[in-house]
Amino acid sequence: MPRPRSLTTGSLASATLAVIDRDGLDALTMRVVAKELGMATMSLYRYVADKDELETLVVDHVLAGVDLAVPPGDWRTRISEMLSRVRDAVVTHPAAVPLLLRHRHVVPASLTHIEAMLAILADAGFTGESRVVAQRTIIAYFFGALQNEHYGPLKGAGTTAMAVQERFPLLAETAAMAGKIDDEFHSGLEIVLRGLSHPSR
Repeated sequence: MPRPRSLTTGSLASATLAVIDRDGLDALTMRVVAKELGMATMSLYRYVADKDELETLVVDHVLAGVDLAVPPGDWRTRISEMLSRVRDAVVTHPAAVPLLLRHRHVVPASLTHIEAMLAILADAGFTGESRVVAQRTIIAYFFGALQNEHYGPLKGAGTTAMAVQERFPLLAETAAMAGKIDDEFHSGLEIVLRGLSHPSR
């Protein structure tokens, strides 16, 4: 049976994202998304094979609008600008963060972002193993930072609890300072990028 013209990939992704934003990732099921769309669960299977496919649509939807055309200049500045734009798109949907990590290797928009980052590194002279390590290091920081912001924000209850405990004084002191940091993401990214040795050196 052909798919009804009224239900597009975009509307599927939007409905799935609405469920995740409102109820969290654990609430995501085919039945709940079908209800969000006002249709029977079995009808949803005309459009997607399973929940995994819904998840990939969400990731592609979140990332697709990110402008990757960063201005020319120092490679660290360009990488930082690109990741900032991706993060801006992602942090408005924090419950979807685990999906980016899970599906980044198959989603077209994600692959486009990775290619754009590799192009910047290649332009800067990174080749072979040095490019692999640089890209993996940057991505590891990026996803780690997103998960930290989502699961353990600096201004969250966990930081507050660590700041008031007395058994570990350095932890208490550090947690108290952590709660005052305004831009953890860019401060950490600057350290990571500064620590990556340029291949010509």
